[in-house]
Amino acid sequence: MNTATSTAHHGRPPEAVYIHIPFCTNKCFYCDFNSYVLKDQPVMDYLHALDREMELTVQHTPPGVIKTIFVGGGTPTVLKPDEMAYFLESVRRHFPQWDENIEFSMEANPGTTDIDKLRVMKEGGVNRVSFGVQAFQNELLSGIGRIHDVNDVYRSLENARAVGLNNLSLDLMFGLPNQTVDMLRESIDKALALDLPHYSIYSLKVEENTLFHTLFNKNKLPLPNEEDELAMYLLLMSTMEAAGYTQYEISNFAKPGLESRHNITYWRNEDYYGLGAGAHGYVGRQRHMNIKGVNPYNESSRSGLPRLDSFEVSEQEAMEDFMMVGLRMREGVSDAAFRSQFGKPLEAVFAGPLHKMLKAGLLEQAGNTYRLSKQGILFGNDVFGEFVGALTEVYF
Repeated sequence: MNTATSTAHHGRPPEAVYIHIPFCTNKCFYCDFNSYVLKDQPVMDYLHALDREMELTVQHTPPGVIKTIFVGGGTPTVLKPDEMAYFLESVRRHFPQWDENIEFSMEANPGTTDIDKLRVMKEGGVNRVSFGVQAFQNELLSGIGRIHDVNDVYRSLENARAVGLNNLSLDLMFGLPNQTVDMLRESIDKALALDLPHYSIYSLKVEENTLFHTLFNKNKLPLPNEEDELAMYLLLMSTMEAAGYTQYEISNFAKPGLESRHNITYWRNEDYYGLGAGAHGYVGRQRHMNIKGVNPYNESSRSGLPRLDSFEVSEQEAMEDFMMVGLRMREGVSDAAFRSQFGKPLEAVFAGPLHKMLKAGLLEQAGNTYRLSKQGILFGNDVFGEFVGALTEVYF
Protein backbone atom coordinates (compact mmCIF):
# COMPACT_ATOMS: atom_id res chain seq x y z
CA MET A 1 0.00 0.00 0.00
CA ASN A 2 1.51 3.35 -0.87
CA THR A 3 1.85 5.98 1.82
CA ALA A 4 -0.44 8.40 0.01
CA THR A 5 -3.42 6.23 0.90
CA SER A 6 -2.15 5.41 4.36
CA THR A 7 -1.92 9.00 5.55
CA ALA A 8 -5.19 9.84 3.85
CA HIS A 9 -6.79 7.20 6.05
CA HIS A 10 -8.30 9.99 8.17
CA GLY A 11 -6.87 12.98 6.37
CA ARG A 12 -6.36 14.73 9.68
CA PRO A 13 -3.73 14.54 12.40
CA PRO A 14 -4.34 12.44 15.53
CA GLU A 15 -6.61 14.08 18.10
CA ALA A 16 -5.59 11.81 20.98
CA VAL A 17 -2.32 11.60 22.93
CA TYR A 18 -1.15 8.76 25.19
CA ILE A 19 1.86 9.43 27.43
CA HIS A 20 3.60 6.79 29.55
CA ILE A 21 5.19 7.46 32.93
CA PRO A 22 6.87 4.16 33.79
CA PHE A 23 7.61 4.68 37.50
CA CYS A 24 5.91 2.99 40.47
CA THR A 25 6.50 2.94 44.20
CA ASN A 26 6.57 -0.85 43.94
CA LYS A 27 5.61 -3.55 41.49
CA CYS A 28 2.17 -5.13 41.95
CA PHE A 29 2.14 -8.90 41.89
CA TYR A 30 -0.12 -9.12 38.82
CA CYS A 31 1.47 -6.33 36.76
CA ASP A 32 3.25 -6.98 33.47
CA PHE A 33 3.17 -3.34 32.32
CA ASN A 34 6.31 -1.47 31.41
CA SER A 35 6.97 -0.09 34.89
CA TYR A 36 9.96 0.30 37.18
CA VAL A 37 10.28 0.85 40.91
CA LEU A 38 10.93 4.53 41.48
CA LYS A 39 13.89 4.33 43.86
CA ASP A 40 17.10 5.65 42.23
CA GLN A 41 15.44 6.18 38.82
CA PRO A 42 16.56 9.17 36.72
CA VAL A 43 13.10 10.76 36.76
CA MET A 44 14.06 14.23 35.60
CA ASP A 45 16.23 12.79 32.79
CA TYR A 46 13.21 10.78 31.71
CA LEU A 47 10.96 13.85 31.66
CA HIS A 48 13.56 15.68 29.54
CA ALA A 49 13.72 12.73 27.13
CA LEU A 50 9.93 12.73 26.93
CA ASP A 51 9.98 16.45 26.19
CA ARG A 52 12.42 15.73 23.36
CA GLU A 53 10.25 12.91 21.98
CA MET A 54 7.24 15.23 21.95
CA GLU A 55 9.27 17.85 20.08
CA LEU A 56 10.42 15.36 17.41
CA THR A 57 6.96 13.80 17.13
CA VAL A 58 5.15 17.05 16.40
CA GLN A 59 7.85 18.02 13.87
CA HIS A 60 7.24 14.71 12.12
CA THR A 61 3.41 14.66 12.43
CA PRO A 62 2.12 18.11 13.39
CA PRO A 63 -0.83 17.94 15.78
CA GLY A 64 -4.23 19.47 15.18
CA VAL A 65 -6.68 20.24 17.93
CA ILE A 66 -6.23 17.70 20.72
CA LYS A 67 -9.44 16.19 22.11
CA THR A 68 -8.07 13.70 24.63
CA ILE A 69 -4.83 13.18 26.54
CA PHE A 70 -4.24 10.15 28.73
CA VAL A 71 -1.26 9.78 31.06
CA GLY A 72 -0.77 6.18 32.15
CA GLY A 73 1.91 4.05 33.69
CA GLY A 74 3.32 2.95 35.96
CA THR A 75 1.86 5.41 38.36
CA PRO A 76 2.10 8.96 36.98
CA THR A 77 1.25 10.34 40.42
CA VAL A 78 4.59 9.18 41.86
CA LEU A 79 6.04 12.34 40.24
CA LYS A 80 6.80 15.01 42.84
CA PRO A 81 4.84 18.27 42.47
CA ASP A 82 7.75 20.09 40.75
CA GLU A 83 8.35 17.16 38.36
CA MET A 84 4.62 17.01 37.65
CA ALA A 85 4.55 20.75 36.91
CA TYR A 86 7.50 20.44 34.49
CA PHE A 87 5.87 17.48 32.75
CA LEU A 88 2.46 19.15 32.31
CA GLU A 89 4.06 22.37 31.07
CA SER A 90 5.97 20.31 28.52
CA VAL A 91 2.75 18.66 27.26
CA ARG A 92 1.06 22.04 26.91
CA ARG A 93 4.04 23.46 25.00
CA HIS A 94 4.18 20.73 22.34
CA PHE A 95 0.42 20.22 22.01
CA PRO A 96 -0.79 23.81 22.38
CA GLN A 97 -4.19 23.52 20.68
CA TRP A 98 -6.72 21.90 22.99
CA ASP A 99 -10.36 21.30 22.23
CA GLU A 100 -12.48 23.42 24.57
CA ASN A 101 -13.96 20.19 25.96
CA ILE A 102 -10.66 18.33 26.18
CA GLU A 103 -10.63 15.20 28.34
CA PHE A 104 -7.23 15.14 30.08
CA SER A 105 -6.97 11.98 32.19
CA MET A 106 -4.26 10.80 34.50
CA GLU A 107 -3.98 7.48 36.29
CA ALA A 108 -3.39 7.76 40.01
CA ASN A 109 -2.58 5.52 42.92
CA PRO A 110 -4.60 6.31 46.06
CA GLY A 111 -1.34 6.05 48.05
CA THR A 112 0.40 8.86 46.09
CA THR A 113 -2.14 11.65 45.75
CA ASP A 114 -1.59 14.35 48.31
CA ILE A 115 -3.42 17.61 47.85
CA ASP A 116 -0.40 19.62 46.59
CA LYS A 117 0.19 17.21 43.74
CA LEU A 118 -3.49 17.15 42.79
CA ARG A 119 -3.48 20.95 42.74
CA VAL A 120 -0.49 20.96 40.35
CA MET A 121 -2.32 18.42 38.15
CA LYS A 122 -5.45 20.56 38.05
CA GLU A 123 -3.45 23.71 37.26
CA GLY A 124 -1.59 21.85 34.49
CA GLY A 125 -4.84 21.00 32.73
CA VAL A 126 -5.69 17.53 34.07
CA ASN A 127 -9.48 17.31 34.44
CA ARG A 128 -10.11 13.60 34.87
CA VAL A 129 -8.41 11.22 37.31
CA SER A 130 -8.58 7.44 37.28
CA PHE A 131 -7.76 5.79 40.62
CA GLY A 132 -6.41 2.24 40.73
CA VAL A 133 -8.35 1.01 43.75
CA GLN A 134 -8.81 -2.70 42.80
CA ALA A 135 -10.62 -3.79 46.00
CA PHE A 136 -12.13 -2.50 49.24
CA GLN A 137 -10.60 -5.17 51.50
CA ASN A 138 -7.17 -4.44 52.93
CA GLU A 139 -6.27 -8.14 53.03
CA LEU A 140 -6.95 -8.46 49.28
CA LEU A 141 -4.96 -5.27 48.55
CA SER A 142 -1.85 -6.45 50.37
CA GLY A 143 -2.32 -9.88 48.74
CA ILE A 144 -1.93 -8.33 45.28
CA GLY A 145 0.96 -6.04 46.22
CA ARG A 146 -0.86 -2.70 46.34
CA ILE A 147 0.72 -0.09 48.62
CA HIS A 148 -2.53 1.68 49.54
CA ASP A 149 -5.27 0.72 51.96
CA VAL A 150 -8.97 1.49 51.90
CA ASN A 151 -8.58 4.69 53.95
CA ASP A 152 -6.19 6.03 51.30
CA VAL A 153 -8.95 5.62 48.74
CA TYR A 154 -11.37 7.83 50.64
CA ARG A 155 -8.70 10.37 51.43
CA SER A 156 -7.46 10.70 47.85
CA LEU A 157 -10.98 11.09 46.45
CA GLU A 158 -11.66 13.77 49.05
CA ASN A 159 -8.41 15.54 48.08
CA ALA A 160 -9.28 15.37 44.39
CA ARG A 161 -12.69 16.92 44.97
CA ALA A 162 -11.17 19.55 47.25
CA VAL A 163 -9.03 20.91 44.39
CA GLY A 164 -11.98 20.82 41.96
CA LEU A 165 -11.33 17.50 40.19
CA ASN A 166 -14.77 15.91 39.88
CA ASN A 167 -14.56 13.77 36.76
CA LEU A 168 -13.22 10.73 38.61
CA SER A 169 -13.00 7.07 37.73
CA LEU A 170 -12.11 4.08 39.81
CA ASP A 171 -10.69 0.68 38.82
CA LEU A 172 -11.77 -2.54 40.51
CA MET A 173 -10.67 -6.11 39.84
CA PHE A 174 -12.40 -9.45 40.19
CA GLY A 175 -11.09 -13.00 40.11
CA LEU A 176 -8.36 -12.06 42.62
CA PRO A 177 -6.67 -14.66 44.84
CA ASN A 178 -8.88 -15.43 47.87
CA GLN A 179 -11.64 -13.10 46.62
CA THR A 180 -15.18 -14.34 47.14
CA VAL A 181 -18.35 -13.26 45.34
CA ASP A 182 -19.43 -11.54 48.59
CA MET A 183 -16.18 -9.58 48.75
CA LEU A 184 -16.73 -8.35 45.20
CA ARG A 185 -20.30 -7.41 46.09
CA GLU A 186 -18.97 -5.38 49.04
CA SER A 187 -16.35 -3.67 46.83
CA ILE A 188 -18.94 -2.73 44.20
CA ASP A 189 -21.33 -1.41 46.85
CA LYS A 190 -18.61 0.72 48.43
CA ALA A 191 -17.48 1.95 45.04
CA LEU A 192 -21.03 2.88 44.04
CA ALA A 193 -21.57 4.69 47.35
CA LEU A 194 -18.89 7.14 46.13
CA ASP A 195 -21.20 8.08 43.26
CA LEU A 196 -18.46 8.52 40.65
CA PRO A 197 -19.18 9.12 36.96
CA HIS A 198 -17.12 6.13 35.76
CA TYR A 199 -15.91 2.70 36.84
CA SER A 200 -13.57 0.24 35.12
CA ILE A 201 -13.87 -3.32 36.41
CA TYR A 202 -11.47 -5.91 35.06
CA SER A 203 -10.94 -9.60 35.66
CA LEU A 204 -7.48 -10.66 36.77
CA LYS A 205 -5.35 -12.17 34.04
CA VAL A 206 -2.28 -14.07 35.16
CA GLU A 207 0.41 -12.66 32.86
CA GLU A 208 3.88 -14.03 32.25
CA ASN A 209 6.83 -12.42 34.06
CA THR A 210 4.77 -11.60 37.14
CA LEU A 211 4.97 -12.95 40.68
CA PHE A 212 1.43 -14.33 40.23
CA HIS A 213 2.56 -16.35 37.22
CA THR A 214 5.34 -17.96 39.26
CA LEU A 215 2.91 -18.80 42.07
CA PHE A 216 0.31 -20.07 39.61
CA ASN A 217 2.83 -22.48 38.11
CA LYS A 218 3.60 -23.81 41.60
CA ASN A 219 -0.11 -24.24 42.33
CA LYS A 220 0.15 -21.60 45.04
CA LEU A 221 -2.29 -19.02 43.68
CA PRO A 222 -5.74 -19.51 45.28
CA LEU A 223 -7.89 -18.14 42.43
CA PRO A 224 -11.70 -18.30 42.45
CA ASN A 225 -13.10 -21.21 40.44
CA GLU A 226 -14.72 -20.64 37.03
CA GLU A 227 -18.23 -20.81 38.44
CA ASP A 228 -17.48 -18.07 40.99
CA GLU A 229 -15.71 -15.98 38.38
CA LEU A 230 -18.77 -16.12 36.11
CA ALA A 231 -21.00 -15.29 39.10
CA MET A 232 -18.76 -12.28 39.78
CA TYR A 233 -19.11 -10.96 36.23
CA LEU A 234 -22.89 -11.45 36.17
CA LEU A 235 -23.20 -9.77 39.58
CA LEU A 236 -21.09 -6.90 38.33
CA MET A 237 -23.20 -6.34 35.22
CA SER A 238 -26.53 -6.50 37.01
CA THR A 239 -25.44 -4.30 39.95
CA MET A 240 -23.97 -1.60 37.74
CA GLU A 241 -27.01 -1.55 35.49
CA ALA A 242 -29.37 -1.32 38.46
CA ALA A 243 -27.33 1.65 39.73
CA GLY A 244 -27.84 3.53 36.44
CA TYR A 245 -24.46 2.92 34.80
CA THR A 246 -24.21 1.95 31.15
CA GLN A 247 -21.82 -0.87 30.30
CA TYR A 248 -20.46 0.91 27.25
CA GLU A 249 -17.53 -1.50 26.88
CA ILE A 250 -16.88 -5.01 28.18
CA SER A 251 -15.06 -3.77 31.33
CA ASN A 252 -16.24 -0.15 31.54
CA PHE A 253 -19.31 1.47 33.05
CA ALA A 254 -20.31 5.12 32.99
CA LYS A 255 -23.11 7.49 33.69
CA PRO A 256 -24.53 8.51 30.31
CA GLY A 257 -22.20 10.98 28.55
CA LEU A 258 -19.27 10.37 30.93
CA GLU A 259 -17.57 7.52 29.09
CA SER A 260 -13.76 7.61 28.69
CA ARG A 261 -13.44 9.41 25.37
CA HIS A 262 -9.76 8.61 25.14
CA ASN A 263 -10.29 4.87 25.36
CA ILE A 264 -13.09 5.11 22.80
CA THR A 265 -10.40 6.37 20.38
CA TYR A 266 -8.68 2.97 20.72
CA TRP A 267 -11.91 0.99 20.44
CA ARG A 268 -12.86 2.85 17.28
CA ASN A 269 -9.43 2.09 15.87
CA GLU A 270 -8.66 5.80 15.39
CA ASP A 271 -5.22 7.42 15.34
CA TYR A 272 -3.34 8.48 18.46
CA TYR A 273 0.15 9.61 19.41
CA GLY A 274 1.99 7.24 21.77
CA LEU A 275 4.80 8.84 23.79
CA GLY A 276 7.19 7.56 26.46
CA ALA A 277 9.08 4.36 27.23
CA GLY A 278 7.35 1.29 25.83
CA ALA A 279 4.40 3.34 24.52
CA HIS A 280 2.54 2.31 21.37
CA GLY A 281 1.19 4.78 18.83
CA TYR A 282 -0.96 4.48 15.72
CA VAL A 283 -0.80 7.20 13.06
CA GLY A 284 -1.83 6.93 9.41
CA ARG A 285 -1.84 3.11 9.41
CA GLN A 286 1.62 3.04 10.96
CA ARG A 287 1.98 1.40 14.36
CA HIS A 288 5.06 2.00 16.44
CA MET A 289 6.42 0.79 19.72
CA ASN A 290 8.98 2.69 21.76
CA ILE A 291 12.07 1.34 23.52
CA LYS A 292 11.02 0.00 26.91
CA GLY A 293 13.82 0.52 29.42
CA VAL A 294 14.13 3.93 31.08
CA ASN A 295 17.86 4.46 30.45
CA PRO A 296 17.81 3.07 26.89
CA TYR A 297 14.79 5.28 26.17
CA ASN A 298 16.54 8.36 27.61
CA GLU A 299 19.68 7.56 25.60
CA SER A 300 17.82 6.97 22.37
CA SER A 301 15.79 10.20 22.60
CA ARG A 302 19.00 12.19 22.31
CA SER A 303 19.57 11.03 18.75
CA GLY A 304 16.03 10.75 17.36
CA LEU A 305 12.67 9.14 17.93
CA PRO A 306 13.13 6.36 20.54
CA ARG A 307 11.59 3.61 18.39
CA LEU A 308 11.96 -0.07 19.06
CA ASP A 309 9.81 -0.99 16.09
CA SER A 310 7.54 0.62 13.56
CA PHE A 311 5.50 -1.03 10.84
CA GLU A 312 2.82 -0.43 8.28
CA VAL A 313 -0.51 -2.05 9.20
CA SER A 314 -1.96 -3.82 6.16
CA GLU A 315 -5.53 -3.05 5.19
CA GLN A 316 -6.51 -6.59 6.09
CA GLU A 317 -5.03 -6.30 9.58
CA ALA A 318 -6.58 -2.87 10.09
CA MET A 319 -9.99 -4.31 9.20
CA GLU A 320 -9.56 -7.18 11.65
CA ASP A 321 -8.46 -4.73 14.36
CA PHE A 322 -11.48 -2.56 13.63
CA MET A 323 -13.79 -5.53 14.35
CA MET A 324 -11.91 -6.84 17.37
CA VAL A 325 -11.73 -3.54 19.22
CA GLY A 326 -15.03 -2.15 17.94
CA LEU A 327 -17.06 -5.11 19.17
CA ARG A 328 -15.74 -4.55 22.70
CA MET A 329 -18.06 -1.56 22.81
CA ARG A 330 -21.75 -2.07 23.48
CA GLU A 331 -22.67 0.19 20.58
CA GLY A 332 -20.84 -2.28 18.34
CA VAL A 333 -19.54 -1.64 14.83
CA SER A 334 -21.40 0.14 12.08
CA ASP A 335 -21.20 -0.23 8.33
CA ALA A 336 -20.90 3.58 8.05
CA ALA A 337 -17.80 3.75 10.27
CA PHE A 338 -16.27 0.80 8.44
CA ARG A 339 -16.87 2.42 5.04
CA SER A 340 -15.42 5.72 6.20
CA GLN A 341 -12.17 3.98 7.23
CA PHE A 342 -11.92 1.44 4.42
CA GLY A 343 -14.25 2.51 1.63
CA LYS A 344 -15.87 -0.93 1.56
CA PRO A 345 -19.09 -2.39 2.94
CA LEU A 346 -18.68 -4.31 6.20
CA GLU A 347 -21.05 -7.07 5.09
CA ALA A 348 -19.06 -7.83 1.96
CA VAL A 349 -15.77 -8.14 3.84
CA PHE A 350 -16.94 -10.11 6.91
CA ALA A 351 -20.10 -11.89 5.73
CA GLY A 352 -18.86 -15.28 7.01
CA PRO A 353 -18.12 -14.56 10.67
CA LEU A 354 -20.97 -12.03 11.00
CA HIS A 355 -23.58 -14.56 9.92
CA LYS A 356 -22.01 -17.34 11.95
CA MET A 357 -22.03 -15.24 15.15
CA LEU A 358 -25.58 -13.95 14.53
CA LYS A 359 -26.73 -17.53 14.13
CA ALA A 360 -24.92 -18.56 17.32
CA GLY A 361 -26.76 -15.76 19.15
CA LEU A 362 -23.50 -14.07 20.17
CA LEU A 363 -24.00 -11.03 17.94
CA GLU A 364 -27.17 -9.04 17.32
CA GLN A 365 -27.93 -6.77 14.39
CA ALA A 366 -29.83 -3.49 14.33
CA GLY A 367 -29.93 -1.90 10.90
CA ASN A 368 -26.32 -1.69 9.71
CA THR A 369 -24.82 -2.10 13.18
CA TYR A 370 -23.59 -5.30 14.79
CA ARG A 371 -22.95 -5.69 18.50
CA LEU A 372 -22.39 -8.35 21.13
CA SER A 373 -25.57 -9.85 22.53
CA LYS A 374 -25.94 -10.29 26.31
CA GLN A 375 -24.65 -13.83 25.83
CA GLY A 376 -21.91 -12.58 23.51
CA ILE A 377 -20.49 -10.34 26.24
CA LEU A 378 -19.69 -13.48 28.24
CA PHE A 379 -17.87 -15.04 25.28
CA GLY A 380 -16.30 -11.90 23.85
CA ASN A 381 -12.91 -13.45 23.13
CA ASP A 382 -14.46 -16.28 21.12
CA VAL A 383 -16.38 -13.74 19.03
CA PHE A 384 -13.32 -11.52 18.42
CA GLY A 385 -11.29 -14.57 17.39
CA GLU A 386 -13.74 -15.27 14.55
CA PHE A 387 -12.65 -12.10 12.76
CA VAL A 388 -8.96 -12.94 12.58
CA GLY A 389 -7.97 -14.29 9.20
CA ALA A 390 -11.63 -14.45 8.22
CA LEU A 391 -11.88 -11.93 5.41
CA THR A 392 -14.11 -12.86 2.51
CA GLU A 393 -11.64 -13.75 -0.24
CA VAL A 394 -13.29 -11.60 -2.90
CA TYR A 395 -11.45 -8.54 -1.58
CA PHE A 396 -7.92 -9.86 -1.36
